[in-house]
Parts: sequence; C-alpha cells; structure tokens
Amino acid sequence: MSTKLINVKINGINVTVPEGTTILQAARKAHIEIPTLCYLKDVNCVGSCRMCVVEATGARGLVAACVYPVAEGMEVRTNTEKCRQSRKMTLELILSKHKKKCLSCERNHNCELQKLSLGYSVDEDRFKGEDFVLPIDTSTPYVVRDNDKCINCMRCVAACRKQHVDAIGPIGRGFHVHIGSAFDRPLSESPCVGCGQCIVACPVGALSERSTIDEVWKALSDNTKKVVFYTAPSVRATLGEAFDLPVGTNVEGKMVAAIRRLGPHAVFNMDVTADLTIMEEASELINRIKTNKPLPMFTSCCPGWIKFVEQTYPELIPHLSTCKSPQQMFGALLKSYWCEKHDISPENLYVVSVIPCTAKKYECEREQMPDDVDAAITTRELARMIKTAGIKFTELPDEEFDNPFATATGAGSIFGATGGVMEAALRTAARMLDGNFEALDFFAVRGSQGIKEATYLVAGHTLRVAVASGLDNARIIAEQVRSGEKKYDFVEIMACPGGCVNGGGQPTLSDSVRNTVELKEARARALYDCDNKNDLRRSADSPVMDVIYEDFLGFPNSRKAHEILHTTYRADKRV
Repeated sequence: MSTKLINVKINGINVTVPEGTTILQAARKAHIEIPTLCYLKDVNCVGSCRMCVVEATGARGLVAACVYPVAEGMEVRTNTEKCRQSRKMTLELILSKHKKKCLSCERNHNCELQKLSLGYSVDEDRFKGEDFVLPIDTSTPYVVRDNDKCINCMRCVAACRKQHVDAIGPIGRGFHVHIGSAFDRPLSESPCVGCGQCIVACPVGALSERSTIDEVWKALSDNTKKVVFYTAPSVRATLGEAFDLPVGTNVEGKMVAAIRRLGPHAVFNMDVTADLTIMEEASELINRIKTNKPLPMFTSCCPGWIKFVEQTYPELIPHLSTCKSPQQMFGALLKSYWCEKHDISPENLYVVSVIPCTAKKYECEREQMPDDVDAAITTRELARMIKTAGIKFTELPDEEFDNPFATATGAGSIFGATGGVMEAALRTAARMLDGNFEALDFFAVRGSQGIKEATYLVAGHTLRVAVASGLDNARIIAEQVRSGEKKYDFVEIMACPGGCVNGGGQPTLSDSVRNTVELKEARARALYDCDNKNDLRRSADSPVMDVIYEDFLGFPNSRKAHEILHTTYRADKRV
C-alpha cells in the first residue's frame, strides 16, 4: 500500500489513511462499522452483495465501500436514509429465495443474514421468489451443503480458490445460480480435500460439518460401551470463543471439566500422541537421512494435505511420512495398549476425538485405518453438546485430564500452530542426532507466514527445512520439490492457513471479529504459552513416552510401532 496519506471525512469524522485504502477500511479507523455480507478479510472482496453501499462525494450513486478507494477530501456518509433503504431492499431480495428455517439452523443467533435482517427491520415475505428446491449434498463424511440457504455471496468459492483446490463454483444463470461442483456432481466426486475453509467462510447456514453428535450421544447412553474422549492441542485455545471468551483464551481446565460432565469414562490429552508422532517421525527422518531414502520427508498429520497429495501429486507419496496422525495414533493406541491394560474388548470401547478439522472426519473412514476412531467431532460440535447438556462452561472449575494420558510435558501443545510440528520434530531429531544438542526454540519456523524456510547444522549434518500452511503454499512447495528447484530434508504442511488453530472445524465467529482480529496469531500464542510453561519441552523427554515404549512398543519405528502407528497411502487422481 502507498505511503502517501489521504484525508477524508467519514460521517463528519476526520480520518487520515494511506492512499489505496477502501472506504470500508477508513470507516473502521473512525470506529464506524459498515455492514457486509460478501466481504471477508483475506478471503473475498468483490463488492457483489451491495450491503456495504454508502454515499461518497464524487460518486454518481451509491458505491460499495469494500472495494471503493478513498480520495483526498472525500466525504462519506454511511447511514443515510438512501443507504438504509437500499440495504433493506437487498436483504429482502436475498430472503425471497432463502430457506427460512432459522430455529433448526445451526447458525441460529450466529448468522450474519439473520443479524442484519433484524437490524434493518426487514419484511422477510415482501418478495415472493420462485420455488427452486435444490437437494442437500451429504455425499461426503465431512461437509453438508444446503443450497436453499445459500445467499450466493461467493465466500466459500473464494476460500476454495484461495486454497487452489477449486472444488466448487457458481452454476447456472440468473435466479437459478447456485454453488456446486463441476457438472453439478456430488462434492464427493470433486477434488475437495475436506479442509472446511468454506464452512468457516460461509456467513449463513448453507455449509456445515457432517455432524456425528447423535452417534456420540447414543454411545454415551449405551451401558455396554466405555466411551473415551481426547482433545487435539488447538481445541484448548479456541473452544472458549464459542462461549464468548476472548480469542486465544486457554480453556483447557474448563474443557476437561465440561467433557467429563457429558459422561464419558475418561478424558485424555492428544498431546500424548502428538509427542508419539514426533518420536516416530523424527526416527523415520533420521533413518531416511542415513539410508538415502526419499527426501524431503513430508509430515503426515494433516489429512487435508494427505488427500491433496493423493489426488494432485501422487508422485510425492513416497515422500510422505508413514506415521498416522496424532488422532489415528491415539485411537489405535487406545484399542490396543489401553484395552490390554484394562482388560477391555476393543469392540466395547467407543473412541471420540475432538478436533479442529473437518478432514479428520474423512480420515476416520480411510480404509487404511479401520476402527481406530469411532467418531471425530469438531470444536463447534463439542460446544453444541456442552450447551445442550446445560453445562455452564464459564463457571466450571478447572480440571485435569485422566491418566495415563494426562501429560503436560513434551512438545505436543504446539502442534496446533503452523510450524509447531516442525519445531517439535527438530527438538527431538536434533537430540537424537547429537546427544548434546540443547536448543529448544526454533523461532525461524514460527509465525503465520505462508512459507517459512530454515537451515540448521546438527551433528555435522545440514538440515534444510520448510513449513507451509494453506494449500496454495503447499502447491508452491510441491512444485518446487517436484522440479528439483528446492532441496529440503524435512517439510511440514498444514492444509489450513495458519495451521489447526484456523481449522475448518473451529468456532464460527462473527464477521466483525474475523475482519478485525488476527485469529491465527492470537490462538497460536495461547499454545506457545502452554509450551513455555512446561518443565520438559522435548517429546523425547516426556515420561509418558518412556512408559508407552517400555510397556508396549519397544522403541521408535519398531515392528510393533509400525503395525499400530504407521500407515500407507494411495494415488487418487481426480478429473
């Protein structure tokens, strides 16, 4: 953006902003909120919905504030009668073809269209649209699309395009325009990887995760089942947002207390298998370096990334770590080691993971991982269960995870932030290569930048690493590796921009928050704060790892570890 400054007036308030600033941005500097629907910071800015129209000097009519740049001396009025009436009619036209089943919609009381309609006192039945009933797409295990709720804001399309997946787009013309996959095929037949970024971008209830809440309630009510929950590292940093706590609040203690009140047999900490992943992955990396096996080695904890490779870059499959994700490792460990220790039949154990990711729902059903995990519920689904159960979340005492998987040591907590897996792996791999290596903080791989690179000298070996988040950046890395342009030893990829803290299963926040708060940074900060408080910050130093290997697995990358904790992949070329 230009350094030249522009002076404007917004509703009589003098504001000075850089040249190129839009009216919407300038208004925010004056603490004035202009309503939007299609606009979403860093995702979509096309000015198509016309909700943000304002009056501005020099313009012949109302202009869209989200795309219209300010000019020197411009005077803008955002709340005139003309603006209000235009916005009201826009809302009433949108509602003419919107399925108005608000009471049963999961976005009830958290819907941008609903909020604006109430604020502008619309008549929801002023215009009668043509009946146009579209089938609900439930073809995937991770997302549901109800196009009769869609307002054609194109935010989901922009989110998918930003990921360079392009699984969806507008179909049809005029009144019959709707969003779908090519040739109106089911989403399951598209290149969709299940990242869920379309869901968190949607301002209404047209997109949601495929919920397994009913199945979990049923299991909790079944006296023949022992139900166990475990939570992914990033959930502690985001669940509080569903209960109106500030972004980035660590609610680990209250989260455990709330889940315990839902009635499971135990509540465990997925940090344990995040550390276990590092033990296996670091050992695998060192073995590849020493035996000249395919490098770079790519991380395998993100199922969206795995699906992307299988569909788009199958020639890179040999470069994927064979480690299962922490979610799948935990399920496999519970149904083997834990069941043996407690004399429980695996068939009678119902395993529920709480995850920030919709692609984890797909991962549960991969044929390579049968019955590891019975149900994966998102952070949003857990929040709904807590609210349904009448649990007053913010009033709960802090409680601790159950043993033997209650560790607060190791490096598992930082897995939820982009670069966290890399840093955790470097801490342990460096120690494995050089027993005297003491460094714990690898700042070069931290931060929410899309691509980060670093080089470390460990035990005489130059370790070249890269970190990418968001599939647009993953594609850049994949192309560079495939062409030979870049030479790395180890690469971490997360499908969601910023990593799991910004996953497609995280709480759906209002546009006013998403457009003004740096979510990825605030949430990641909470995870690094957890890590900094640990006495032991290296996965290899976790006493829980010692117990698991001594009692059950033997040593990292042992035959037994490979049988339980590792997997395979397959090419899945999409047209």
